[in-house]
Amino acid sequence: MTTSTTTETTAVLEHRLTAADRCDSCGAQAYIAAEVNGSELLFCAHHGRKYEEKLRAVATSWHDETARLVAAG
Repeated sequence: MTTSTTTETTAVLEHRLTAADRCDSCGAQAYIAAEVNGSELLFCAHHGRKYEEKLRAVATSWHDETARLVAAG
């Protein structure tokens, strides 16, 4: 295993969203986390995609776990 792979794996585990993380817009399970002005915003897949363009322009980080939806189905 390379150092790069280890670092990527660690980053995902540190930021893993759970069923307890809820969308700030509608309360559904969050799959996207964005950091804006030092605050974390959580979004379901729908609202994350709806606001993605504007949020990415101002976000200092963007964490997307929507691939879990396809993997679970």
